[in-house]
Amino acid sequence: MTEQNIRLGEFGFAGDDHVVPFDVDALDVRGRAVQVGPMLDQILGRHDYPDPVAHLLAEMIVLTVLLGSSLKFEGKFIVQTRSDGPVDMLVADLTTPGSVRAYARYDEDRLREAIERGEISPEQLLGSGVLALTIDQGAHMQRYQGIVQLDGSTLEDVARAYFRQSEQIPTEVRLGVARIIVPGESGGAERWRAGGLLLQFLPSAPERSRMADLPGGDGDQADDGNGHPEDNAWQEALALLSTVEADELVDPSVGAERLLYRLFHEQGARVYEGVDIIDDCSCSREKIRAILDGFTAEEIEESTEDGEIRVTCEFCAKEYAFDSEDFR
Repeated sequence: MTEQNIRLGEFGFAGDDHVVPFDVDALDVRGRAVQVGPMLDQILGRHDYPDPVAHLLAEMIVLTVLLGSSLKFEGKFIVQTRSDGPVDMLVADLTTPGSVRAYARYDEDRLREAIERGEISPEQLLGSGVLALTIDQGAHMQRYQGIVQLDGSTLEDVARAYFRQSEQIPTEVRLGVARIIVPGESGGAERWRAGGLLLQFLPSAPERSRMADLPGGDGDQADDGNGHPEDNAWQEALALLSTVEADELVDPSVGAERLLYRLFHEQGARVYEGVDIIDDCSCSREKIRAILDGFTAEEIEESTEDGEIRVTCEFCAKEYAFDSEDFR
């Protein structure tokens, strides 16, 4: 449907790899929704991760997109885990406006043993450790970083804890990942898809933000006639979001806007122009050369094979070759 053909009450659908911001004024909530398809499949496909690792990294990518796409300035949003499980590190980052890259590191032997035991839930694969959320505004600005403990919780739980403890914003996150069969490609090919919803309670009236179950809440609060009575707006939003199934988040026939209509058509959801997200690594020959320039003579010697230094980007798997004599 072209822009010229859109009539009153109609709108174009965002489709895959596009973040859809929205708000629901009646409930004082706002959020973002996304479905990722080709972008995700490219990132996961180039590394040929085992399915449990790919599933976990896909969740990390969706979480990073939902959080990082809210940045209103040029910069980078980085989410990284360090833990003692079979998958000991996950990294995903979003460089504004929508360049995404991601990488997973895992122990092959420990992962194989975990799969044999059936211990493949996200919390079992990660184990104990920390998740760091970093906002990098560039070389001349101080980084902001929040740390959340990984203690057997899912990535959804970790996100909730981060916002409640660090940002004092009631937040709910839903993530879904699946491999689906795409018809028409050599009889049908499997492709990775994922989706997510982020919902936050940001009331404009301070009285509403002091409900009993929210940060700073007062269980004895009553309506004094000057503002909101204690109500269940946030609970209503949570109840509606709890009805979303994981397969709805990844289903290409549903789409972000249709899903939001299913959830909030009675309250009235308003969607805004979003941003495309792409598989786009920030590595370059110049950046890697600058790193090699800092190597000692001994490190250069150890890195040289057949007169060359070969470096492979962990994110995009692109290989760079340098003449070792250039660094002696």
